[in-house]
Amino acid sequence: MSDSPRPDHTEQQEEATTTRRTHLNPRQRAVVAVTFFSMFFGAGNLIFPPYVGALAGSASVGALVGFIISAVGLPILGVVAVTFAGGFRNLAGRVSRGFATVLGIAIILTIGPLFAIPRTASTSFEMMVSPFIPSSAHGVAQLVYSLVFFALAFVVAQKPEKLSKVLGRVMGPILLLMILVLFVICLFIHHPSFGTPSGEFSTNQFAEGFLNGYQTMDLLAGLYFGIVISANVRDLGVRKTKQNRQETATAGLFTGIMLVVVYAVLGFIGMVSGSITPIDGDTDTGATVLTNLSTHALGSVGTVFIGIVFVIACFNVCTGLISTASSFFHDNYPTVFKKPVSYRVWSAIFTVVAFVIANAGLSTIIKIATPILEALYPIAIVLVVLALLHKRFAGKHRHIYFWTILFTAVDSIAAGIVDMVHLFGGSIDWLEQLVYLSPGASMSLGWILPAFVGGVIGFDISMFHTNWKRDEVDPDELDGSEEAELARLELDDPELAAERRAEIEQEKAAKAKLEAEELQSGVGPDGKKLSHKKMKELRKTEARREARDAKRERAAERKAAQDAPSVIASGTSVAEQVALAQAARKRAEDGEE
Repeated sequence: MSDSPRPDHTEQQEEATTTRRTHLNPRQRAVVAVTFFSMFFGAGNLIFPPYVGALAGSASVGALVGFIISAVGLPILGVVAVTFAGGFRNLAGRVSRGFATVLGIAIILTIGPLFAIPRTASTSFEMMVSPFIPSSAHGVAQLVYSLVFFALAFVVAQKPEKLSKVLGRVMGPILLLMILVLFVICLFIHHPSFGTPSGEFSTNQFAEGFLNGYQTMDLLAGLYFGIVISANVRDLGVRKTKQNRQETATAGLFTGIMLVVVYAVLGFIGMVSGSITPIDGDTDTGATVLTNLSTHALGSVGTVFIGIVFVIACFNVCTGLISTASSFFHDNYPTVFKKPVSYRVWSAIFTVVAFVIANAGLSTIIKIATPILEALYPIAIVLVVLALLHKRFAGKHRHIYFWTILFTAVDSIAAGIVDMVHLFGGSIDWLEQLVYLSPGASMSLGWILPAFVGGVIGFDISMFHTNWKRDEVDPDELDGSEEAELARLELDDPELAAERRAEIEQEKAAKAKLEAEELQSGVGPDGKKLSHKKMKELRKTEARREARDAKRERAAERKAAQDAPSVIASGTSVAEQVALAQAARKRAEDGEE
């Protein structure tokens, strides 16, 4: 009994220490980095670097560099951008609320029931079952396998947290161990020289590798779930925005290094496997590459082991994605056509949709996903670039977001439509001609020029509005985009919004003080005498501040007069009314005491 207060006191001390923390210690940084890594690296990511290595062959270095830029660099930058913006809705909301809603739904459906969830069943089937059955029985076997796979996934997805926590901790190390074993085998196994690039990698290896990085879908996942990393850092005690961003960026750097190493190793495994057993880029996948190598080096026993690992890992990812997609739609759309739709119903719908798509086969799913990702990824890339330039450029010219995203979306969606129609054997000649007018369109990079043009238009419109309203703007008031961003942030995290608002106010106050000192001394921060034009601008700014302060004082006096008792004489001045009101309040307080 006497010892009972001590744990409470210790907990209070630990909580106080955590609250005051400005940086994470090395162990905490490692934990955040591993969490970051686990968010991006799953069983599905294993199949794409080997595919790149197998087809690119002797030109794999350039192809893998392109792959790593889009599969590692962009997702890490996406998480940093979301963290700086305070969440996905804040970031996408800088374009418009409608855009944030549409993009959010598109991301959830893409990394959920339309592609990523079906791919878990198809990938595990290709690794575990396909190598041991004749091609004639492939269709029936996949139907039965996916039916059992998704039925179990649906059941587990109703309460995914118990199994996911266990499997999530176990499967990550097992997957890395499997990669290490295959890598060591590749170092010692005898294999022919690496072949010449083939298939889609016969030319433009860097661009093809970059486009194959889209298939990981990690940029889309990072945009929507990246704020989770910032929240984890905040839960560990780093609550100030600046330090939180620094720790999130540091974790991203370490995660990026780990992913680069893993993808480089997988690419080398693909090169070795491709030299031993060449693949057909039109029909084979990265799963085929890994199966070929394991069968050649380890026999059927090794293939079974790797297949079991893939089945468990893919099942874990599948249940998590079903839960995520169902929770998103249940939280945002609890009713459809005025009828309630439960979490269970949403999860059943997505499970059935994924089951149907999964039976198209892994190769078909990847091919259909390509035009969709080519439509979404440029929009996401431009959004990330603008977010990283927000403080110094894009945030000061609020029309840039809308026009840059608009021009990018028009081009990327049009290119996606053209590719999708080609996939099914058709063509839209007039649309194809328009798309290929843009430089880089043949490498699916035609969106870069429209994005630049949209940015220029948005900048010009912003400058026009700024010059038109320059004399009416209060230099210390938040602009519309900042205020809207803070309002959205208050819905997600009121405490973080309050901290951010206080930081902005401090920055405004510091800026006002500095400008007042410059105006008084006539000397700038660099020690040089200010020009006549700069002095004139500072005097205008100071005059606007004084006018604003006087306006606020008058508003406060009027409000105080309105709150005063009605016994105040109507003929008194505003100042007298304020004094009488304050005296009345003092008497009322004394009377209550």
